[in-house]
Amino acid sequence: MAEHFLDCIGEACPVPLIKAKQELAGMHSGDVLTINVDHTCAIKNIPDYMSGLGYPAELKETGEGEWDIVVKKT
Repeated sequence: MAEHFLDCIGEACPVPLIKAKQELAGMHSGDVLTINVDHTCAIKNIPDYMSGLGYPAELKETGEGEWDIVVKKT
């Protein structure tokens, strides 16, 4: 299992989702992707998209107005 990280602070949707999709394409089953975001649209769009793919996504607030979205590629 490898861990991947995307820093999407300051990037508005759909940029974080596009970057997450690109990163996932190169990942293996069991790998974990953490996406750091500060745009509230991303905290809904990314987990919804991942859920549609069957990938569990967990949202963690890391600071005021910042979140980590942790996705496990299954």
